[in-house]
Amino acid sequence: MEGEPKLHIVMFPWLAFGHMLPFLEFSKCLAQKGHHISFISTPKNLQRLPKIPHTLASSLKLIPIPFLCNPNLPPNAESTADITPDQGKLLMEALDSLQDPLTSFLEESRPDWIFCDFAPYWLPPIAAKLNIPYIYFNIFNASMLCFYGSVLEMMSGDLRSRLTPEDYMVPPKWVPFPSNLALRSHEAASFGKNSEPKSKSLSNLYRMGAVIQGSEFMAVRSCTEFEGEWLRLLEEEVCLKPVIPVGLLPPPPPTAHDSNDENWVPIKNWLDKQAEGSVVYIAFGSESAPNQDQVAELAHGLEMSKLPFFWVVRKPPAYQSEMFLPIGFEDRVKDRGYVSMAWVPQLSILTHRSVGGFLTHGGWSSIIEGLKFGLALTLLPMSQPQGLNARLLEWKKIGLEIPRDEDGSFKRDSVAGSLRTVMVEKEGEMFRTKAKEMKDIFGNKERNDQYMEEFDRYLKEYKRRS
Repeated sequence: MEGEPKLHIVMFPWLAFGHMLPFLEFSKCLAQKGHHISFISTPKNLQRLPKIPHTLASSLKLIPIPFLCNPNLPPNAESTADITPDQGKLLMEALDSLQDPLTSFLEESRPDWIFCDFAPYWLPPIAAKLNIPYIYFNIFNASMLCFYGSVLEMMSGDLRSRLTPEDYMVPPKWVPFPSNLALRSHEAASFGKNSEPKSKSLSNLYRMGAVIQGSEFMAVRSCTEFEGEWLRLLEEEVCLKPVIPVGLLPPPPPTAHDSNDENWVPIKNWLDKQAEGSVVYIAFGSESAPNQDQVAELAHGLEMSKLPFFWVVRKPPAYQSEMFLPIGFEDRVKDRGYVSMAWVPQLSILTHRSVGGFLTHGGWSSIIEGLKFGLALTLLPMSQPQGLNARLLEWKKIGLEIPRDEDGSFKRDSVAGSLRTVMVEKEGEMFRTKAKEMKDIFGNKERNDQYMEEFDRYLKEYKRRS
């Protein structure tokens, strides 16, 4: 509607770049609609985010708020990239220290909306007291959220209907259609009646349930073309409130600046020499780190596969130990393999004509990037949510998960066999075909823009009605 007042929206993501980056992409889309966005996080995290496009500088502001680092965390640790996995509870407690400065900002600015992540269970009563409506923005896909069940299920602790690890190793009883959505034994080991460690920090599921319970509705980074049945289940049976898909928020294409990056020149020169669609790209995101044994098995598996590959071997900064490749590995694969232990322009690599496959940990953002370019996926999940993503993609014949033993370990021959199946063998043709079909969903800018148009309209109409 012409002349309609624009909204002031506060964004408050969890302290992980896998969360902050989708929140930032969402912020850019809303800023392009003319809304004023206040993106709130800690000073160090904001400094590490990509630069805001100059065309959005007046509409999208990064707002630092004071952060009291837990004394048991590494100095200056402000995100999951700065800590080891066993320090996650401490970072969650540190997030809770942002309650007072965030409240002060909300009191002073009185925004029209708050979009928050799963973690700040204390935000609903604050928002209610200030009469500011808020939305839970779920950066994951709908199926993953459905797996964990209703708000009551999330918040009930020992009263949950699933009390043992085995209960999580079968599809949930509330899913009314066939699926394979279940955890493997090594993924489910942390669940059980007394599995939640005693800590003043509440469980992630409780936090998520509390945030969902108090929200006006839920925005989900997904689309009906990919998982319409899960989105309906999420709305009608799990959350019992409106669930609005906002599209997949795929990253923008590489820019001229990316192409001029000095790191890109030798990479491009190597990729240009490879046959079209022959290279498998291997990367595990910014915060998932295979351990030393897994790196060794991966290396031997890549060597056995005989496939051209580009492997990004990186650890989050918090991991202090060195990561060693097998002795002689790089010499043996130098004619067909490129190993990088530094930052690389991932989107530029994924768009290159020689790249035909992606071996990924199965993070939702990485899946979106791979399928945006129609790349065949081989999956090696490193966490429960990634494992659920891998099951979903296998069910849809879009990707193949590398088999593991009961303890979560995997063998080099499984790596080699899975890669060859997905990349070159006849039985993997369905994965390659489905991945190309997904390009029309994940890489379709007009389709994703339409989701944002519809969400923007819903947001304004909801505000007018309230």
